[in-house]
Amino acid sequence: MSVTANRIKELRTQKKLTQSELAETINTSRVTISRIESETRQPSYAMLSLIADALDTTVEYLQGKTDSPLKTPHNSSDDGDDKKHVDLADDELIMSFEGKELSEDYKQAIIAMLKTMREGKQ
Repeated sequence: MSVTANRIKELRTQKKLTQSELAETINTSRVTISRIESETRQPSYAMLSLIADALDTTVEYLQGKTDSPLKTPHNSSDDGDDKKHVDLADDELIMSFEGKELSEDYKQAIIAMLKTMREGKQ
């Protein structure tokens, strides 16, 4: 079984979805999902994109280009990148732009926006 077919079936069953339920979610037929999972049909990129969204993953994962099924990979290893992780749960953020300190009003506006974004994701 191909990586794509295997991963689609694996994620679908992990999410306790039948082929019919997945098909209904992406507006296709159960037969189409069955053919994709059994490799009788190669899905288009557009179809893979719909399936990935329905299974809460990425097309890259379904295609075997990455081993992380997460939409936003969480990398705890140090890859040499100088960017710092900002925990949105912190009430106080220290922000600067190219070494220039931001005004207090601007900082508060950014904090308010981040809190609004965080609340929208919950």
